[in-house]
Amino acid sequence: MGVLATIGLFFVTAIAEILGCYLSYLWIKKDGSIWLLFPAIISLVVFVWLLTLHPVTASRVYAAYGGVYVATALIWMLIIERVIPDKWDLIGAGISILGMAIIFFMPRN
Repeated sequence: MGVLATIGLFFVTAIAEILGCYLSYLWIKKDGSIWLLFPAIISLVVFVWLLTLHPVTASRVYAAYGGVYVATALIWMLIIERVIPDKWDLIGAGISILGMAIIFFMPRN
């Protein structure tokens, strides 16, 4: 799997997880309809399935995925919640992405 495909898969995986969690959050914290749980469950099942598509060790995928998740959560915050990330958010996301790249793409024996 190429670099762009891997990062794209991480991004789609993060969207599925964030969507499932966000819909659950709306139900619990914002008095949303219990019907929000159905798409939340589907989204979280898709998230788990997407994690299985990565071609390396599960633990390494989870560690690297965390970096992309952080950056994707900030994009979600900007687009969905309409909160502008501050410089510390962006610096933290940059460090997370760097960590993801080191974990996932550095050559190994």
